[in-house]
Amino acid sequence: MGAMFRSEEMALCQLFIQPEAAYSSVSTLGEMGIAQFRDMNPRVNPFMRKFVSEVRRCDELERKLRFIEEELKKDDVKVPEPVQQPNAPNPREIIDLEAHLEKTETEMLELSQNGVNLRSNFKELKEMTYVLEKAQTFMDEGCDLFTAATPFVFQQEESDSNRALIGADERGRLGFIAGVIPREKVNGFERMLWRVSRGNVFLRQAEIDQPLEDPATGQQIRKNAFVAFFQGEQLKSRLKKICTGYHASLYTCPSSLSEREAVIKELRVRVEDLNVVLSQTMDHRQRVLAAVAKQVRTWAVMVRKMKAIYHTLNMFNMDVTNKCLIGECWVPRSELNRVRGALEAGGKSVGSTIDSFVNILITNDTPPTFIRTNKFTQGFQTLIDSYAVGAYREVNPAAFTVITFPFLFSVMFGDLGHGIIVALFGAYMCFFEKSLTGKKWGEIWDIFFGGRYIILLMGIFSIYSGILYNDIFSLSFNIFGSGWHTQYNMSTLDNNPKLTLSAAEDGVYSGPYFMGLDPAWQTAENKIIFLNSFKMKFSVIVAIIHMTFGICLSVCNFVHMKNKMNILLDFLPQVMFLMFFFGYLGFLIILKFFLYESNLQRDPAETAVSSRCAPSVLISFINMVLLSENPEVVGCSSPYLFAGQHGLQTAFVLIALLCIPVLLLAKPLYIYMKRRKPALRATKFKFPRFRRLTEEEIPLLQSNGHATQAGPRASSGDAEALQPQPQQSQGGGGHGHEEDEPFSEIMVHQAIHTVEYVLSTVSHTASYLRLWALSLAHAQLSDVLWTMIFRRVIKIATSMSTQPDSNTLTLGNLYGGIAVYIVFTVWVFFTVAVLVLMEGLSAFLHTLRLHWVEFMSKFYMGTGYAFEPFSFKRITVDNAE
Repeated sequence: MGAMFRSEEMALCQLFIQPEAAYSSVSTLGEMGIAQFRDMNPRVNPFMRKFVSEVRRCDELERKLRFIEEELKKDDVKVPEPVQQPNAPNPREIIDLEAHLEKTETEMLELSQNGVNLRSNFKELKEMTYVLEKAQTFMDEGCDLFTAATPFVFQQEESDSNRALIGADERGRLGFIAGVIPREKVNGFERMLWRVSRGNVFLRQAEIDQPLEDPATGQQIRKNAFVAFFQGEQLKSRLKKICTGYHASLYTCPSSLSEREAVIKELRVRVEDLNVVLSQTMDHRQRVLAAVAKQVRTWAVMVRKMKAIYHTLNMFNMDVTNKCLIGECWVPRSELNRVRGALEAGGKSVGSTIDSFVNILITNDTPPTFIRTNKFTQGFQTLIDSYAVGAYREVNPAAFTVITFPFLFSVMFGDLGHGIIVALFGAYMCFFEKSLTGKKWGEIWDIFFGGRYIILLMGIFSIYSGILYNDIFSLSFNIFGSGWHTQYNMSTLDNNPKLTLSAAEDGVYSGPYFMGLDPAWQTAENKIIFLNSFKMKFSVIVAIIHMTFGICLSVCNFVHMKNKMNILLDFLPQVMFLMFFFGYLGFLIILKFFLYESNLQRDPAETAVSSRCAPSVLISFINMVLLSENPEVVGCSSPYLFAGQHGLQTAFVLIALLCIPVLLLAKPLYIYMKRRKPALRATKFKFPRFRRLTEEEIPLLQSNGHATQAGPRASSGDAEALQPQPQQSQGGGGHGHEEDEPFSEIMVHQAIHTVEYVLSTVSHTASYLRLWALSLAHAQLSDVLWTMIFRRVIKIATSMSTQPDSNTLTLGNLYGGIAVYIVFTVWVFFTVAVLVLMEGLSAFLHTLRLHWVEFMSKFYMGTGYAFEPFSFKRITVDNAE
């Protein structure tokens, strides 16, 4: 709790490191993760820094690693995570790593290119085989078409790797080209041929049954084989241009059947040979990829660490002699010895003869906020940091959120059964966290797993609240025996469905239920009225305690920041205003609980304890604010809870109202008087007419715009203008930036603060009534779900039973047995989906709001910035995500 109560003390360190030991020293600090470096060269271009060439080398290595990982991903090769994170490579190992990655990249490029070439050749052979197989059919159709007009014979003529079909008479020649075209382009290709040739091209095409593989991407593509008949060289040239535009592949096709069959036979042999070569090539590629996959993640971690080291070294500054690197970093004071040890170890690893050392700087800069957490407190700290990072050394709300957050959640989610479900889910994630760590099941799972301890505590506290509410899936347990008993006979009970139970048995009070609510309220007609009153009052009491605790925590900040005057000027008026209004309201609620009893058998003359004479707390509070008296009740001795209540209430209201001008004026007036004291003291000093200025006063005089050309003397008026300044800087009293603000701005800020606090005291107290509203809504939803789904359906199934007189489900009740299984499944689904998940999320968000706004606003500034140390662990995790 001590480490969580407020952030750790930080120190600004100046590191003097020898150049030869800089890399190893920063590497050691990166493994420790305890130093946040500051950029000593903010105005220097990143490309002009000392280690920019080393950063570029790392970028090139990362490019090669990305290429290797893409090749592994392309072949679905599983890349194992390194068992142990490797250290950053030393400068001598970097050369070996570069050579190894260069060799690996070259080999991968060769394998990829060879694979593409082989697959491209294989695709061309397959396409040519399909074209030759379809060519005979296309030739027969062409012969049938032209035989009736002009008899022709086949004559081979080589022209641009194409065979020509020549007619028998010499008046013209009929040629053809053959190839394949993507299937989606066939329609456009056919229309273009028709328009260009004006119908003088005869096109025949057919689908290729098996899909072909794209050599570059590996995707499956569908193509069609075609043969186009034409006449004339001019049309042939146009036809080839169209084929090129539509990415059609043209192949040589012999005109005679015997030649085509011979070529097809030869192509099939070449395809078989190429299949063997492809298989061997892929086996070799898989072996190479499997060997690389074992080391690629290790290489990636080493390169990231190396690049991070050089980025950090670029933040250092070189001294004037170029023999020492100077850097600044924020370090927790408890880790200073480890920083010195890291510098010493870095120097020894490279055999440096000159030691590096650490110098502690005194600065006015605001240090970062560093709160040390573990796996249990990390989730709660994340909730606080999501709102704002705390100012340096102010009270950390996460230390108290560990208890208050699950408790307020349980007040709204108080159900024993639902709490068990949430607790079991949280316990599962906590007990098996080692095996579940690193699972990539989606962003929602990451959120749940990160808050596993929060979920576990929310479930445990919900079980406790469920016991207090005596509520489990909208039902109750009667373990200790109800304190309510009936005084009526059976005939009276049968004829009167609504009767008032008595809290006494045989004239002797049986006492309240041992723990939690009495189970008799579960069946009462006025159950909602009773729970409304009970949970609303409980919410008000929780609100007063929680907000008062938040205001009291501001005292810890005032004491630590040495603003003790704020305890008198801020804390006391605030807590008095809260306690004299709403604190008194909580006192009335508790007092009424002890003074009055629900015992109808007492003597009516005892009006002091009769529940009929109990005044309404809400009406009493309203009359208190209006400064009016409670109305008299006939038959009761007094309309108040105790004697002198009206006078005490009036005094409380007047004191609370007086706290408002104190909040508004006290602190600004104190600051004003604090500023006036040095000026009043300065007027009592008498200076001589002329005096010699000191060395410290000359720069101040120049900065104020006074002339210094007249010599080393100045008038007494100029000297008096210099005198108050050192004292004014000392009169802060711990107020910080308030001393630099004009008095008008201080008044405006204080007025805003006063109005905000007074209004928020009322609104925040009312905001805690969400505890009552959500708790009642959750209980009613659970009751409706049980009544509407389970009881009603089972009642219908029972009425359909073959045993008309049966009011229960028995083994012989077939319809009831089937209904139980079906309805129970539906009930469980809606219970988990609606009551646990949706209602649980709603209660979680409302609890978060109560902490962020109603609780933390009383003491938490949240104006700091997080401590982000140079850590290899953070770098590797961020890059992995």
